[in-house]
Amino acid sequence: MLQTVSVIGLGYIGLPTAAMLASRKLRVIGVDVNQHAVDTINQGKIHIVEPELDLLVNAAVTGGYLSAQTKAAPADAFMIAVPTPFFDDLSPDLSYVEAAVKSIAPVLAKGNLVVLESTSPVGTTELICKWIKESRPDLTLPTDSSTPDLHVAYCPERVLPGKVVHELISNDRIIGGLSAACSAKAKALYNTFVAGELLVTDARTAEMSKLTENAFRDVNIAFANELSLICDKLNINVWELIRMANRHPRVNILTPGAGVGGHCIAVDPWFIVHSAPEQAKIIRTAREVNDFKPEWVLQKVLSTIANHSLNKPSVACFGLAFKPDIDDLRESPALHITNKLADSYNGKVMAVEPNIHSTNKLHANAELVSLEQGLTADIIVILVKHKAFNGIDLSGKTVINVVGE
Repeated sequence: MLQTVSVIGLGYIGLPTAAMLASRKLRVIGVDVNQHAVDTINQGKIHIVEPELDLLVNAAVTGGYLSAQTKAAPADAFMIAVPTPFFDDLSPDLSYVEAAVKSIAPVLAKGNLVVLESTSPVGTTELICKWIKESRPDLTLPTDSSTPDLHVAYCPERVLPGKVVHELISNDRIIGGLSAACSAKAKALYNTFVAGELLVTDARTAEMSKLTENAFRDVNIAFANELSLICDKLNINVWELIRMANRHPRVNILTPGAGVGGHCIAVDPWFIVHSAPEQAKIIRTAREVNDFKPEWVLQKVLSTIANHSLNKPSVACFGLAFKPDIDDLRESPALHITNKLADSYNGKVMAVEPNIHSTNKLHANAELVSLEQGLTADIIVILVKHKAFNGIDLSGKTVINVVGE
């Protein structure tokens, strides 16, 4: 019977998942290498911004169902939710997953379930068995036995930042076990808190499904971003154009922006390209379009500075997060633009991000300021469509708005 679950990685996915399991009165041991995160959680607080999560974590810790630590401990099931970035050559970096697997290997026991939630290249779930086998040759795995000691499965998250608590429950989930028994065991775990449908398939299909979902979104965003470049060259208002085109009953063009950020859409399509470089032509091109957009915005800002009536106009970049109304700076095009601007322009550069109070990711020449201070700048660059920016008075200012009217 499932009584104790260990969640490895207490970030934007791991912590909400741990809290959700604890809310179902399962004993949950959260594990993270970040001592600050561990200490914060054990105080019943959270180290990230996510609506409703603070209440969930506080109740789980206060009730004695959730605790955090830096070392792995025995459990009935282990859920791995660690980062999967890429190297400079755009190949997948699985070192965090490997480290997580090797950290739990010493405490694994017969009958345990290991589930990978991290978005990963096809074949990663099979690699988990290889890594476990290297550390625990005494245990049989689903890749080498029809009656293994351990069950291993893949179940990717598919939640929207800002709505994680709700979507962890309501969204359908794809469960890909390395055998039918592995899938059944993983399905029983997710049945404890998921109200959406649990769709069972094999591990490779589940891995590719998550990559496909984000690559599909990336391609659609790239179309909108490319339109914005074309419209700028042809002196057409892209926002009006999209409104007109979307009146067609079968057209739904997305909104252009400063680029694509976050740990999923900006990363996952490269995993497909790396696995099938000759076949993934559209996916590669979409990534290149979206990766180019921040550079295009930067040149637009530098050109505006060069043509300004003042010698060294001050510039305020509004928004640093990768999408509206969150504090997540991972792969953020807005942060990239702000930092590149601060690095290349020796005038005053300010950054306005209402969802964070401090960050060490901002260039030394850029100052994090309040909304009121940002509005004193000569040039205002709207990079993220935060609700806090709605209705602000920009009259008399030089404004570059790349996120929509």
